[in-house]
Amino acid sequence: MTTTAITTAALVRAEPVFSGQERLALAGFLAGYSGMTREAYALDLRQFTAWCHTRYLRLFAVRRADIELFARELENAGRARATVTRRLSTIAGLYKYAVEENLLDHSPAAHVRRPRIDYESRATGLDRNEVGALLVAAGLGAPAEHALISLLALNGLRVSEATGADIEALGTERGHRTLAILRKGGKKAVIPLAPRTARAIDLDIGERCDGPIFVTASGERLDRHGAGRVVRRVARRAGLAKKIGPHTLRHAFITAALDAACRCGTSRKPPRTPIRGPPYGMTGPGCRWTGMPRTSSLPTSPEPPGRRTGSLRSPPGRADARQAVGEVDDGTTEEPSQSVTGMRSWSEPRRLDLGGIG
Repeated sequence: MTTTAITTAALVRAEPVFSGQERLALAGFLAGYSGMTREAYALDLRQFTAWCHTRYLRLFAVRRADIELFARELENAGRARATVTRRLSTIAGLYKYAVEENLLDHSPAAHVRRPRIDYESRATGLDRNEVGALLVAAGLGAPAEHALISLLALNGLRVSEATGADIEALGTERGHRTLAILRKGGKKAVIPLAPRTARAIDLDIGERCDGPIFVTASGERLDRHGAGRVVRRVARRAGLAKKIGPHTLRHAFITAALDAACRCGTSRKPPRTPIRGPPYGMTGPGCRWTGMPRTSSLPTSPEPPGRRTGSLRSPPGRADARQAVGEVDDGTTEEPSQSVTGMRSWSEPRRLDLGGIG
């Protein structure tokens, strides 16, 4: 007995991962950013949409409970609170954009709870001796390593600014070697180079006249991941056991500049918060020492007639009333006499009118 197997080929229509409105919201939201910010937001949305796809959830059918569950899974996976907060902020920004463009009725991420962030800096710090050891180890290595470490540690550049610099951007201004860089947000800036940094860059570029300053062995531009590997390799040669990255050198540069009481172009200007003392003559609990001299001064213009001058004290209390009027045992008190300036002196005694008593 023979059996024949019948095979059929049926076409199954594959549904797109995103609908037209979802695709429009994703593209429009990411189009508002550029550079590393856009890459970071794209990574956050890629992970969230993949999480929704594994649970058969449409992007615009997500509820608040789903986003809360996504955040709890990130925390259980060991993600830092700052990472979880950034992912939730990106998701909330996407749905807010969709609501503003009338692609969605309401945002499911509007009231999602986000973990608290400790704003205390957790960056690894380097002292001057460690930075010096790093520069010495870099100087004994390849010229490219020396130039990169010097640019990060002595000029405080971000890793994207250093790797994105070109040879054509090198120049001279008022006797100083300069480098034109592109900062965050597309802002252009020209910075003076430290003498050691300028010499290291000259040794690195050699006879090259154009192209990127830092290149790989294949001749391509060095990216931030390659720069991180260079920094870690030089740190191992210097004998530093700390976990060091490119941003660690920028952190050390700004810390050293602030310790030297100078403001560099890479650090943000602190807000001006005036410290004012209490008004002159204020006494009691309101008069507290603020560590700064009082801004008010003694009056220099003549006072109008009828007002006391001299010591500016608060009005006496009930306990000092008898001393304030200068009362004596014989029932007399001192009356201030009229002077040339319109003030009275406390020299002429006058008997009090007690209304016939005594």
